[in-house]
Amino acid sequence: MSKKVVPYPTPDEIDEPVKQFNELDASLTYSYASYLNWFFPERVELIAGKIFKMSPAPSRVHQEVAGSIFLNLGVFLKDKPCKVYSAPFDVRFPKESKADKDVYTVLQPDICVVCDKSKLDARGCIGAPDLVVEVLSPGNTRMELLNKYRVYEEFGVKEYWIVSQSDLNVLIYTLNEDGKFRPSKIFTLSETITSSVLPGFELALDDVFEEM
Repeated sequence: MSKKVVPYPTPDEIDEPVKQFNELDASLTYSYASYLNWFFPERVELIAGKIFKMSPAPSRVHQEVAGSIFLNLGVFLKDKPCKVYSAPFDVRFPKESKADKDVYTVLQPDICVVCDKSKLDARGCIGAPDLVVEVLSPGNTRMELLNKYRVYEEFGVKEYWIVSQSDLNVLIYTLNEDGKFRPSKIFTLSETITSSVLPGFELALDDVFEEM
């Protein structure tokens, strides 16, 4: 006798607008369709349908580090086909169907670069960006980092930078031919990093961390 498969509990197909974060039920699995009906001030992300509350407003140092990287990428990409975006910017990761009700993972990377313009629409990006940059904050948990790492690897982000504002360093993961992330050495002050996704791009870490 085959075992009965019990589906994950999900909210109703048509959701009412949610105006308070505490109205959400953490035991439920939510889709992007649900996410679009949330009108509370807290920023959240979805990973496999589960809610992850983001840290409060980023610190000044976080914003300076992220801003420096974004500015350098923006200058380099001017008049090039790839586009760079900074949070808040929704990146949806569809498994098969791209329908809102079938997308269960939505992240807001600090910075992302998208080279395939067919992935861009009025609401952000649907599909893996080519490059993602996350700047660590004191509020980042190991579980949050692990979950994001798994999402970026599973969906094929070609390059993933983890920037530590406290340790003044950058670790770069590059997707190999087997679809697995390969870590670089740790880059720190006085070094310049490059990107396999963006040939010719160089970023001096002394400039990124100059105010630290």
